Amino acid sequence: MATPHSGLPNGASSAHRDTFAADRLPAPEAMPVLVFDGPDLQFEPRLNAVAALLDSAVARGWGARPCLRGQAQGHAVTWSYAEVQARANRVAHVLVQGLGLVPGNRVLLRGANSPMLAVCWLAVVKAGGIAVGTMPLLRARELQVIVDKAQISLALCDARLSEELAAARPGCPTLREVLHFNANANDTNESLGAHSLETLAAAAPDAFDTVDTAAEDIALIAFTSGTTGVPKAAMHTHRDMLAACACWPPQVLRAVADDVFIGSPPLAFTFGLGGLLLFPLAVGASTVLLERVAPDTLLQAITEHRATVCFTAPTSYRAMALMRAAEPSAATHDLSSLRKCVSAGEALPAATRTLWQQATGLTLIDGIGSTELFHIFISAREDDARGGATGYVVPGYTAAILDDEGRELPPGQVGRLAIRGPTGCKYLDDPRQASYVQNGWNLTGDAYLVDPVDGQFVYQARTDDMIVSGGYNIAGPEVESALLLHPAVAECGVIGQADEARGMIVKAFIVLKPGHPGDAAMAQALQDFVKQTIAPYKYPREIVFCAHLPRTETGKLQRFRLREIQT
Repeated sequence: MATPHSGLPNGASSAHRDTFAADRLPAPEAMPVLVFDGPDLQFEPRLNAVAALLDSAVARGWGARPCLRGQAQGHAVTWSYAEVQARANRVAHVLVQGLGLVPGNRVLLRGANSPMLAVCWLAVVKAGGIAVGTMPLLRARELQVIVDKAQISLALCDARLSEELAAARPGCPTLREVLHFNANANDTNESLGAHSLETLAAAAPDAFDTVDTAAEDIALIAFTSGTTGVPKAAMHTHRDMLAACACWPPQVLRAVADDVFIGSPPLAFTFGLGGLLLFPLAVGASTVLLERVAPDTLLQAITEHRATVCFTAPTSYRAMALMRAAEPSAATHDLSSLRKCVSAGEALPAATRTLWQQATGLTLIDGIGSTELFHIFISAREDDARGGATGYVVPGYTAAILDDEGRELPPGQVGRLAIRGPTGCKYLDDPRQASYVQNGWNLTGDAYLVDPVDGQFVYQARTDDMIVSGGYNIAGPEVESALLLHPAVAECGVIGQADEARGMIVKAFIVLKPGHPGDAAMAQALQDFVKQTIAPYKYPREIVFCAHLPRTETGKLQRFRLREIQT
């Protein structure tokens, strides 16, 4: 047996026999300063997040409480805490005994939000593995990058999303095993039927000894877009996730055990993982996991499940408010069960806050978080929220507005938002760590000011080239790379353009090769091409055909000049 690795930052003994993640942590001098102020942020050196959130819930007598609601193999289900624990235990056995998982292995999870996807996540972390969530919309080329970057050996994939992962596998030499879930048990394809995850798990024991991981062992690798188009992998420990549960939820959200959570963010996003799985577990509440979440289906699901806490992006709240206002009768969608509505993922326009309040009588809880810090670190409660402001620093965190030299600016002056607290950025083997973490501060890429009157943090703009549209981070260069694969495109440049409904949209300036007309049919063809090449939400919603692009003498694209072009 391999000797447990002892390379954690505090010198503690890791449970990970596969030391890939620990070996690729940033150097000590590049790590963020972590602060654990307050009694709720004092953690034992040995800690498994699933033991703390799920196993302890059953142990304290919550086993019969509803935990996960949604669809499983085409049927509506409500699984109790005890049932979720038993299912996670069985899947953990399949991972360890069936697939040979050892602590520290990375496991790719692919699927739309569902109770079974949540069980898979819990099982991976229970077994000492590292969960790597992926967006359901990702294409093969994007999945291949993730598998390669994290050197993933195992994957649990929803059978209905198997095609893109199968297409990626030839370029993924480390990926040795893929099991499918949410499959039809009668499917003649053995990997989707007789050898599906559910079939194998049904024959496994429902008890499993949760691996005794160290608090600083990595439990999650969350991929996030980079401004260059190369994704970044943010690593989080077991302690990080429990620290996030101990800060914003009890201080701002203030959910209770009888709450029913619902929302749109995928579990592959830390916004969704926290808001729709970890935070409900932390208080003994239940969560509704929806596979398809458009504003109209979210309205319907809130009504059907009598949901009380909703998580979604400003774009979705705006659309739901407009639908609600257009309804001939308030009885069409009954939202009276809602008591908490959380907005994050992009800046919340004051008009959207007002629309939602008019439609429901509820004040949106706005917040800013990041994948790098796991979840929300600045937020307003309902009683101190105001239009145009994000709110106050969440207890447990510290924030500052810094100038370009790293000096703190006084209230009223715009600068770079910097955060310290119990969580922080730990990129997997990435030189961009030096840009995000400076002098122990996490620099989020947002420009903010502190209001000199009430002390609230007020969003100004992004300080980088990230396009934040409808709650998704989109890198312009990635869209450019996809467009350049089309035989009609000679060159292109992509920027973000302000948009009332989505915050920003992707806008592409395209120079076509001779003989190709720059008309509406070509624009539609290019949009469809991008949707088939990379995740569909990244496609350019506006296309401008032009004769040339502004470039420097050395040929570098001048994006700032594109932003100045009026069309």
